[in-house]
Amino acid sequence: MEEVTVNTPQNNKKTENYGGVKIADEVVKIIAGIAASEVAGVAGMSGGIVGGIAERLGRKNLSKGIKAEVGEKETDVEVSIIVDYGVRIPEVAFQVQQKVKEAIQNMAGLKVKGVIINVQGVNLSEKEEKEEV
Repeated sequence: MEEVTVNTPQNNKKTENYGGVKIADEVVKIIAGIAASEVAGVAGMSGGIVGGIAERLGRKNLSKGIKAEVGEKETDVEVSIIVDYGVRIPEVAFQVQQKVKEAIQNMAGLKVKGVIINVQGVNLSEKEEKEEV
């Protein structure tokens, strides 16, 4: 529970208990997914079979490929991505780490202990299109 100290008109400090805020794992996963997908060189998120089924049914899964363990004040995040062919993978991974960390800290106010990046594949669609021409 979060305690807040407020000044009363008589200058006596009074402590009030307003309760707490619990941010759901799914909220952190969505924030991380959106942030990661905004990085240049990320072709998409790599999710399991459940994410693929949801997308085929017409629902965009914003937390696809993201795992998060959220505590009261901090979180660990794991992001699985597919990169575009030809990009420097270490640079893209670092940018994803930075963007995800910044987004979670700014939006959720949580300390990000770590962002693990799993590169699950390479998107060859642009390369294949050039070879066909």
